[in-house]
Amino acid sequence: MGVNITFLGGADTVTGSKYLVQHGGHSVLLDCGLFQGYKQLRLRNWRPLPVAPDQIDAVVLTHAHLDHSGYLPLLAREGFRGRVYATAGTKDLCDILLPDSGHIQEEDARFANRHGFSKHTPALPLYTRRDALQCLRLLKPVPFAKVFEPVSGWRATFSMAGHILGAASVLLEVAERRLLFSGDLGRPDDLLMNPPDPAPAADTVLIESTYGDRVHPVEDVLAELEPALKRVAGRGGVAVVPVFAVGRAQALLHAIALLKANGKLPASLPVFLDSPMAIRTTGLFQRHPGEHRLDEREVQAMSHAATMVETPEQSKALAQRHGPMVILAASGMATGGRVLHHLALYAGGHRNMIVLTGYQAPGTRGATLASGARTVRIHGQDVTVNAEVVQLQSASAHADANQLMQWLGTLPRAPDEVYVVHGDMGPSDELRKRIEHELKWRATVPEHGSTWPA
Repeated sequence: MGVNITFLGGADTVTGSKYLVQHGGHSVLLDCGLFQGYKQLRLRNWRPLPVAPDQIDAVVLTHAHLDHSGYLPLLAREGFRGRVYATAGTKDLCDILLPDSGHIQEEDARFANRHGFSKHTPALPLYTRRDALQCLRLLKPVPFAKVFEPVSGWRATFSMAGHILGAASVLLEVAERRLLFSGDLGRPDDLLMNPPDPAPAADTVLIESTYGDRVHPVEDVLAELEPALKRVAGRGGVAVVPVFAVGRAQALLHAIALLKANGKLPASLPVFLDSPMAIRTTGLFQRHPGEHRLDEREVQAMSHAATMVETPEQSKALAQRHGPMVILAASGMATGGRVLHHLALYAGGHRNMIVLTGYQAPGTRGATLASGARTVRIHGQDVTVNAEVVQLQSASAHADANQLMQWLGTLPRAPDEVYVVHGDMGPSDELRKRIEHELKWRATVPEHGSTWPA
């Protein structure tokens, strides 16, 4: 019997990554992500997997972002009892992200019940904070470059992928086949993170394609951020910056610290980080110094680049302040969290600004704002958008199409097959064509739910 891969998520779409590898009666799940964005994608989170959770032997995570780890609490609640292997950085971040995700699920259900938004009575959370806390006991940290066995006789190794703290590519060796999962690859020129390691030899490669059809601009995030914040500060406005608590928040803090230190922004410009999760994540940069570019002094400067807003009361108190000021708050695609309250308050003001800091998945409020919409729905109300909307093109933590091709080019030999995953259909197919035309390798964009040989 050969080795097969079933694409349970992260195929046809840039979210919900789950790749089930099966051989000889054993199953290992590579990534265990939530679907996000369009409602029809989010509904997939509620459907049972085609394999019973108690029949999965182990889970291996590439990194902690919820579209790669956020289904774990549900998998464990439904019967999975195996180990979840991850790097130390990924485990540290899951300790922060997963309980928060459970809390948000509960909050959303309570809100739906209060306002009668649910078709089901009562609305229930997908999982709870308690579910998330219980699943954390299954996580087992493994160092980069150390071989481990998720199943007896199956060998796996993490290599650095850049992107965020703990992010890894995974080499899985089973039945004399070498399967390489890129995970989300960072940029070689990232402001914050180290570049991805070169790819090891593999027979089958799964390559992400978030930016498979485009190239990042030449200018860096400092060059984009400086004029935007100068404009809003000059007119006394408030800049609301939806940020991912893991990665993007820290990159923006580092950029603001550099701009102030270089005299490009007024040192007196008030900056607030309104995200307990982002605050805790910022502290992790001291615990994982080998994975990022910052020295100890720069980590300290990043940590002091903003006033840290911890409690809901402190967050609400920001509404009593006047501009100019900059508020960084999660979530990065404005799908939930404290940033929604700031958007509802400030989106209508002509002097204000909304700064989008990276990829906005279709179906999210961030994508609605990026499209130029003059209203956005928040907490059941239509909010007018008169604020200037700026989308940074250079702040992405994902490799672009050229950088993905360069990473593939570090493979010591041609693989038998490349599966192009974790991208919307357009970007995935563009990357597939480049792989076939430029590298002369076989490449396929697998459909959601399909099974292919590895």
